[in-house]
Amino acid sequence: MIHVYCKKLNDSWSTVTINSGKIWGTTYAKREKESLKQALEGLPYNTPFQVEQKPSPLAEKALDCIGSMLAGKDAVCDLEFEPSRVSPYARKVLKCLSRVPVGYVTTYSALAKTAGGGPRAVGQVMRSNPFAPLVPCHRVIKSDFSIGGFGGGYGESVKRKRTLLERENKGLKKHIEVQTDYGMLQVWPVGFLRE
Repeated sequence: MIHVYCKKLNDSWSTVTINSGKIWGTTYAKREKESLKQALEGLPYNTPFQVEQKPSPLAEKALDCIGSMLAGKDAVCDLEFEPSRVSPYARKVLKCLSRVPVGYVTTYSALAKTAGGGPRAVGQVMRSNPFAPLVPCHRVIKSDFSIGGFGGGYGESVKRKRTLLERENKGLKKHIEVQTDYGMLQVWPVGFLRE
């Protein structure tokens, strides 16, 4: 049985789905109905689920982490995700991405260089990331430092992504590299974003 928990955090609604003590998925949206709909669409077909009123300790921990991330705060989220949700390649990309610290962004190309594959393959992983924002796909931008939208979108999705990144901007000035299991990953301060 998959357990579903939804909670209002800051200006968004977040939903966490949990199966056998692991995070099955996370969503966030402006409205509760939208967040729940996204979460339920991510459940396996014909699998029983229960929308819970009171969060379990694991759900509370995940929701607290999401709330911190949506507020632009540095959050240490030591959570176990359900690995069967994504392909081995996607696990590799998401594991690299999880190393991008608050206040920094990386590019599709830089992720591809570290995790393997090409920028488009990385984009496909970002498009289907079932653990956003805990695995922060909003911190991945185009190589020209323009923002791009969630799922390749424009308009509202670009605005939402920019809002998250502006909250995380710490005024950092220096490009760095972070260690991942697959090599060094280049990251740049959020302030490097183009308008």
